[in-house]
Amino acid sequence: MPSNDVRILAQAAVPTAAVGAVAAVVSGVVAGGKGAIGAGVATLVVILFMGIGLYVLQRTAKSLPHLFQAMGLMLYVAQILLLFVFLAAFKNTTLFHPKAFALTLVVGTLTWIAAQTRAHMKSKILYVEPDSDTKSEKTGHSS
Repeated sequence: MPSNDVRILAQAAVPTAAVGAVAAVVSGVVAGGKGAIGAGVATLVVILFMGIGLYVLQRTAKSLPHLFQAMGLMLYVAQILLLFVFLAAFKNTTLFHPKAFALTLVVGTLTWIAAQTRAHMKSKILYVEPDSDTKSEKTGHSS
């Protein structure tokens, strides 16, 4: 992964993890140990799903730029479907508090999106790669 991509990933994951830690403490106080576990699981799910999504989109942008927008839409639909599968699998679980899980999932996702947007807006990514060798070859002029 290029350094810009790693930087954007870190700038999105760190605030999400911090919000997840706060949510785990609050959920632990409000709902007990199961609330803290629910918040922790939700934070891990958000970081995992969104991190993998960012990685896939960055790889697609590099190798198949013409499919980037379609891949982004497909990826978001796949993430939502995977989340529904995860929720259905743990629908009647007693491992964690479901409300703490759900609230942390929403807050973590919104935090990730906001942090990723901020990181992307602050990054200085070239959308045209300067390359002097290919320019001289295309024009037929030598330097």
